[in-house]
Amino acid sequence: MIWGNEKVSVLIPIKNEEGNVSRLVTTLLAVLENSNYEIIFIDDGSTDNTLHHLKSLHTQNEKIHYLSFSRNFGHQSALRAGYHYASGDCVICMDGDLQHPPQLIPQMVEKWREGYDIVNTIRKDGATTGFIKKLTSSFFYTLMNRLSDIKIEKGSADFRLVDKHIVEVIRNFQESPIFFRGIISWLGFKQYAIEYIPDERTWGKTKYSFTRMLKFAVSGITSFSIKPLRLSAFTGLVVALFAFLYGLYAIYMKIFQNNTIPGWTSTLIVISFIGGIQLIMIGILGEYIGKLFIESKRRPDYIIREKSL
Repeated sequence: MIWGNEKVSVLIPIKNEEGNVSRLVTTLLAVLENSNYEIIFIDDGSTDNTLHHLKSLHTQNEKIHYLSFSRNFGHQSALRAGYHYASGDCVICMDGDLQHPPQLIPQMVEKWREGYDIVNTIRKDGATTGFIKKLTSSFFYTLMNRLSDIKIEKGSADFRLVDKHIVEVIRNFQESPIFFRGIISWLGFKQYAIEYIPDERTWGKTKYSFTRMLKFAVSGITSFSIKPLRLSAFTGLVVALFAFLYGLYAIYMKIFQNNTIPGWTSTLIVISFIGGIQLIMIGILGEYIGKLFIESKRRPDYIIREKSL
């Protein structure tokens, strides 16, 4: 690929990846050779020697920068910080575990040059992808698309290229917590998707457990949809209807059959069922109220302890 004068910013949120940093940079530099680039690592509260390696890399190459958070604020907050500091004509975000292949960058830039504002990537599971990973990923996208008002293609992730004017739009978003996969889908603009097979992780372990993926899905759903609230209202109507019909049945048995049997079992079951439904509804309401509570505080999404920019 022949690089032009356009500046390419590469954002890499990272946490406890001391064994991957140097190899990732070596691979990136081989791809970005002869281009106008900057690489910005966002250290999301690493507790190992990741920051030490980033400082060393910055000393060796002034185009490699780092932002270091005061603690772990989360992947989405790290992306927000990276978008704030990026100065490229296009900005590419990717993970720091070497599973997002840097070799895809030239193809992404070519599509951007063709006029696409956003170039997404779609992960296709390879033979080495574990069953649990496939299960949690499938569950995440199914839950998101069923309950939210946006559609996120299965396999999409935060490995994408966005034009600088999209970055300006993103910087104006004030919501917290932010969910970039949903934001990108919601924005519109001219988008293109490239399929890829992720490279196998060679060091460390994944940061996305089933619990974290579930939490991530809930955050995304409640950020872009009120369907759960409507679902809870519908469920309440259904339960109320069954309770009414059961009441009519009880009255009929008492007046016309006179063979009702006193007992606590059926009463306990009905009360427990209705109580469980109520708790679920309260939990859904609590999720939305909690988001409003967090928004009202207007606390910063992240705090930077050290930076090279």
